Amino acid sequence: MKRIPARRALAAALLVASVLAPMVATPATAAQAVAAHPSHSSHPSRPDDCPAHELDPELASRLDKAIEQVREQAGIPGVVAGLWMPGKGSYVRATGVADTATREPMASDVFVRIGSETKTFTVTALLKLVDDGLVGLDDPISDYIHGVPKGHRITLRHLAEMRSGLFPYTADAVFQHDLLSDPKRSFTPREVLAYGFKHKNTFAPGKQFEYSNTNLILLGLVVEKVSGQRLADFVERRVLRPARLSHTLFPRDFEFPRPHPRGYTNQTLTGEVTDSTDWNPSWAWAAGGMISDLHDLRRWAKIVATGTLLRPRTQAQRLTMLPTGHPGTSYGLGIFESGGWIGHNGSIPGYQTVTVYLPSKKATLVLMLNTDITYQGQEPSSLLARAITEIVTPDNVYDRPLPTRQRPVMAQVPAAW
Repeated sequence: MKRIPARRALAAALLVASVLAPMVATPATAAQAVAAHPSHSSHPSRPDDCPAHELDPELASRLDKAIEQVREQAGIPGVVAGLWMPGKGSYVRATGVADTATREPMASDVFVRIGSETKTFTVTALLKLVDDGLVGLDDPISDYIHGVPKGHRITLRHLAEMRSGLFPYTADAVFQHDLLSDPKRSFTPREVLAYGFKHKNTFAPGKQFEYSNTNLILLGLVVEKVSGQRLADFVERRVLRPARLSHTLFPRDFEFPRPHPRGYTNQTLTGEVTDSTDWNPSWAWAAGGMISDLHDLRRWAKIVATGTLLRPRTQAQRLTMLPTGHPGTSYGLGIFESGGWIGHNGSIPGYQTVTVYLPSKKATLVLMLNTDITYQGQEPSSLLARAITEIVTPDNVYDRPLPTRQRPVMAQVPAAW
C-alpha cells in the first residue's frame, strides 16, 4: 500500500477505485439537483454583505495566475475558488476540469464532499445542546456512551478540542485495508469505533493535541442519544435550516447531488490514482461525511466563525484556541485558527476543501478541489490557500510555512482522515 488514510495530513495543521462511468455530458443544474431532494428544495438568498463587484482587475489577474500556477504544478484537475472582501469586492473562479476523461470544465456551481469541514457542523450541533442545557462540555463521555476506553476521564470538551487521547480509528491497519478493499462498503459508527478501541489510549485526556476522527464519531453519537434524532436530521433542523444552507447535507450512502466533479485519489491498496467519486463516505460520518457547495460554504464560514447560531458564551468556548504543536496554528472546539483565518478544511479521498473567515477584514475564502493527492508532501488545498492569502492578506497568510531550520519533526496535523 503506497499511501494509507493514516497519512492524510495537512502541512501546518490544516486540519486538515477503478475508473467509474464518466459524468453525464449534460449534468443537472444545481436547482434540478436539490429539487430531487425535498429537504434541500430551494437555494438560500445570498447575504447582503457579499460585494456585488469584482476585485480590482489587476488583483484578480494576480490571483488567476497564482491559482493556475499551483494547479498546474501540483497536478490538480480542477479548482473552484471564492474570495469575498467587503470594501474590495469578490472573486469567484472555476479552473481546470471536472472530469479528466471527458475534459468537462470545472464549474463554480458544483457540489463536493467537504471531508473534515463536517466537524464544524457536528460540533455546532453539540453546542446547540449545550445552549439547550441538555449537555455540559465537561461531562464525561461515559455518561452518554458506554465502552469508551477510560471514558469516565474523557469529557465532551476533550473530544471536541482533539485532546482525548483516544486512538484514531483511521490509523488502524485493519480499518485501512477493509476500507480500501471495498470503498463502497457501508460502515456504522460503532463499527469504525471498534477499530480504534482495540488500541490503548495514546495519552492522558487533556495532555496534548492529537487529531482523531474517533472523537467526532463519539460526539455524533452523543447528539443522537440526547436529541433522540438521527444526527443528519438534528443537523438539518437545528443547524442547516437556521443558517439557510439548503445545498448542504449528510448523504445517504452514495447520494451525491448533481452537478459534481469526479474526484481523484491515490489512497488505494496499490497507490495508483483512481476515481473515488462514488466511494461510500459512511466511514467518516460525523467527522467527514457531508456535502456542500461554494455559496453555502461561504455563508457558513462567517456563521461558524462569529457564532450567530450560538449564545456568546458558548461561541467563546468554541473559539478558545489551544496549541496544536505547530507554531501559528491553534485548535478550538472543532475549529482552527491559522494566520488569523478561522474555520476548517476538509480532505476525503478525491476531494479537498477550505472554508475560513478572517475577522479583522471580514473576509471569506472558500476552496474546492477534486483531488486529495499531495504534492511534495503538502496538501493541494493548503498550497492554494497560502498562495491566495499571500497576495490578498500578506499579514494573514494561511498555513504560513516555517523556515526549514525551524520546522519541527512532527509539523503536520491530519485532515479528514
